[in-house]
Amino acid sequence: MDTALPTTSLGPKVIFTGVEDPEAHLIAFHTQMMLTGGSDVVYCKLLMSTLAGAALEWFVSLPDRHITTFDQFVTLFREKYLINRAPPQISYDVFDIKQYQRESLKEFLNRFGVQVVRLKPTDEAMTVHAFTKGMLPGPFSESLLKFYLKMFCEIRRRALAHIATEDRVTEKRGFVGLIRTRVAGRPQPMWVHKSTIEKKDKGKQRPYEKPQTRACTRGDPPPSTIFV
Repeated sequence: MDTALPTTSLGPKVIFTGVEDPEAHLIAFHTQMMLTGGSDVVYCKLLMSTLAGAALEWFVSLPDRHITTFDQFVTLFREKYLINRAPPQISYDVFDIKQYQRESLKEFLNRFGVQVVRLKPTDEAMTVHAFTKGMLPGPFSESLLKFYLKMFCEIRRRALAHIATEDRVTEKRGFVGLIRTRVAGRPQPMWVHKSTIEKKDKGKQRPYEKPQTRACTRGDPPPSTIFV
């Protein structure tokens, strides 16, 4: 264990504190070590560098030179934190995948596909039934009731087409809304009723009109005459 770490080694970026799943930690460790490489001693030192908290205290409590190989280190690590291992998933767990409220069809389709890869259900009909059962009521789920699809790849193809259509409709609605917003922001002409204009202009002499004189009738008083 006296071998020095190479200066070019970046080391893994995962941390294990004693409460995580040991198998998941080892998988992440091996994945990052594929880019680094190194001898058996380097692997031991880098795995030790990922320990923190109670896990590091456990490692420090081991007798000196107790660990001689990386495989022995991994075996002790698994035995110590065996209780933290996640229960094995079975294919029937695919029925527990449900679409969340306000989760889009695209997000649910991607999440369901990831879980299918992990669970590896052997029955295609079970996968199709689990997907249709997990969806929220909507136009796409109702459309699947009209077609008795037997393959999940067919459902995926129809879902991608439906998602593309929804994206185009959403984009079009956004464009129309932008146009309406611009139109609403423009100053609108003020419509004034004709009678209002006539009331304002009644009795007002226009510069291009001659004053109108009314003919005297018999009942009118005689015009006053001013002598100078």
